[in-house]
Amino acid sequence: MSTSKTAVRPERPVLRHSSLSGGSFIQDHQQYKPSAPVSQNIGDVLRSPHENLVSPLVLNSNPISPDPEKVKDSGIVHSLFGHVANPLPGGTPKMVATIYYKSSNPVHPHVHPDSSSGSKERLPSPQVPVGSAPTVDIEKLPREPPVPEPQPLDHLYGPYVSQLCLTNFLQIMEGLQTPYQRMNTSHRCLDQEEQPQVVEVTFSPPPNPEYLSFEDLRKHESIWRFEREWNVEVVLQKESVFRRHKRLAVFDMDSTLIQNEVIDEIAKFINVEKEVSEITERAMNGELDFSASLKARVALLKGVPADVFEKLKSVLTISPGARELCKALKALGFKIAVLSGGFQPLAEWLAGELGIDYAYANHLEVDTATQTLTGNLVPSFPIIDATQKRNLLQSIAKENSIPISQTISVGDGANDLLMLKAAGLGVAWRAKSKVQLEAPTRLNGETMTDLLYLLGLSRDDIRELTQ
Repeated sequence: MSTSKTAVRPERPVLRHSSLSGGSFIQDHQQYKPSAPVSQNIGDVLRSPHENLVSPLVLNSNPISPDPEKVKDSGIVHSLFGHVANPLPGGTPKMVATIYYKSSNPVHPHVHPDSSSGSKERLPSPQVPVGSAPTVDIEKLPREPPVPEPQPLDHLYGPYVSQLCLTNFLQIMEGLQTPYQRMNTSHRCLDQEEQPQVVEVTFSPPPNPEYLSFEDLRKHESIWRFEREWNVEVVLQKESVFRRHKRLAVFDMDSTLIQNEVIDEIAKFINVEKEVSEITERAMNGELDFSASLKARVALLKGVPADVFEKLKSVLTISPGARELCKALKALGFKIAVLSGGFQPLAEWLAGELGIDYAYANHLEVDTATQTLTGNLVPSFPIIDATQKRNLLQSIAKENSIPISQTISVGDGANDLLMLKAAGLGVAWRAKSKVQLEAPTRLNGETMTDLLYLLGLSRDDIRELTQ
């Protein structure tokens, strides 16, 4: 009878100090060195407690090959996933979202009950957010159960664009992909690294336009809800060299570059302010034909002294940040125009104050004998209505050989909508509710220099341009 030979196993390895010496910190990290040879099998792992290993245990060994993409480029580049398994091909379209925290208009200004046990403050009364409906008067809205407001989160996680806010935005954008695709994303804090108020997020690829157009994406319900939850405003733009390098900016005057409505100021001189203001408000909300409403308001100004415009110059208030904005744009080589439904003398005065190249507005007829306004417009000059503003934008761009994609337009009234939609970037600035709903983008900041962030400029860039 043959006797079987018992397998001889080497003794259990002894951990010695020498086995830990001779390496460097970098060499001891798996991603910086090739994988160690696999010298163990499943039988070795499942050995009995009294058995010895077939071969000595190699420290820092790993039977799984290292991930070749584990080492990534430095910089603020991130994904909701650990890494991008399949890099996107060159030329993949990109989109940029500029996120502004609305520090001047908190959604929930009250102390949260969790932060102060002694707080007795009641929740605010329901209100319609500006820009979310044609009217903010709750009494004029349909008698239907109100949609539950999203829970305001900025007072919980910080009055700025927090990391959680940014993560939530990326989750929303990635959820809009049809069919689903992972996105490459990166971000920059444009004003300050700590507790930023303005953050620029670049992501690629954008949602498939066959399923969700760019225009629909800008007004998507998920983005609107995100803005309400985090008390922010999001401006979406297609990334291109022309997003960063515009060459023509056109502005409305009343309630945009200046805080006044000029025709209302004139009406104060003859005590018809109430009548004129009511017509102005309805016209700016798009409830009345602009040309007809302008003629009706001008008719009420009959008999006003012709020197009223000189007196008004001391009354007009230039909007916060307008001077700095125009100075920065001129330093960048922009052509600037003011296209106003107001009146030419004040448009020319404002152009001189802000260094604006073009000024177009309406011309009031003056009775030379009495030096008073006749209540009519000069018939030889066209009325600066919505169509004329769009035509002027296009003609000024053509005159200066500027592609329309390199233009930006800014306004607040219904008569600005056509030029806002025609420009490469149209921004409704602190606009009427209907205009905010229909405009390509909208902002409601405290200073007009916020518009410069849309060109990819940082706060340091803006300071240098406005010195």
